[in-house]
Amino acid sequence: MIEILQWSTLTVCGLAAIARVPSALRGKNRTVFYIFALMTLATLLSIRAPYFAIDQALGGVNAANLLLRFVIFAAIFFVGIRVTRGFGADSAYRLLTGRIGMAVLGLISLAVLVLFLMMDTAGSSAGLIAMSGQNARNGLLVEYYGAAGRAYPAYVSLVLLPAMVQACRSNLPALMRLAVCLLVLALVAIGVSLLFPVFPPALDSVEFVINYTAVLCFVIGLALIWVAKLRSGLNAPGKKTSTGK
Repeated sequence: MIEILQWSTLTVCGLAAIARVPSALRGKNRTVFYIFALMTLATLLSIRAPYFAIDQALGGVNAANLLLRFVIFAAIFFVGIRVTRGFGADSAYRLLTGRIGMAVLGLISLAVLVLFLMMDTAGSSAGLIAMSGQNARNGLLVEYYGAAGRAYPAYVSLVLLPAMVQACRSNLPALMRLAVCLLVLALVAIGVSLLFPVFPPALDSVEFVINYTAVLCFVIGLALIWVAKLRSGLNAPGKKTSTGK
């Protein structure tokens, strides 16, 4: 079931990215294309077979996992940019792109890199599962590394959630509200991921479902916003008074 979910998510992300290529080539809403392309790459790097092949090409030291973390950071950053600009959430935009947001991104990225370098990462292992079982020290470092990797997406989610909940409760067209509610669900799923360290081992499969639910909700939500724009003929997700610029 997990593999079906993984490959289905990869397919959805890939098709969404391909669908945005013509617009991106014309210079329209390239941020959305970047989001879909980055989420496609992130999903690819999270699947065992592609992960192993890519990591072996990078030296077999789980550099693919480090790459995955930074790809996720880039994807969620672009999601934040797209959402805050589209819905006129100026204060949230400043929290992402201003000094505070850049400091949070820089410090978390540094923490991820330092923790990765401190670990014994020899031998490709998707999800670093084998790494966590080597010894107590390495297992603890893997936990810290995973927590650091979840920290920046959680920060972006915390910044975006108030504006998205407000938009979801507004008088937007039905299709747009559905899209926003999917984005809210994705943000909530990212928040729940902070609790993964306290999940019992029996719930490992639930963690996969939560992660891929977040990705699918982001991709489908953004795609529905695009469709809603095409149907309404607007140049933005909604009017300034209710949805943004």
